Amino acid sequence: MPTTSTPRRQFETLADAAERTGLSTRTIRRRIAAGQLPAYRSGPRVLRVDPADVDRLMVLIPTA
Repeated sequence: MPTTSTPRRQFETLADAAERTGLSTRTIRRRIAAGQLPAYRSGPRVLRVDPADVDRLMVLIPTA
């Protein structure tokens, strides 16, 4: 009988998200504080974000 496993969610640090997108960690933190980016806490000082959520912040600007 085949088993189906749910894929594990991947999370990244704020620094990794900032480096990957070319934003600053401060900008990532501002987006979290504004409610535009969900963040996940693992301990009192550890924040992680889902890369897919970070990617959704990046919006393509249409050209003429």
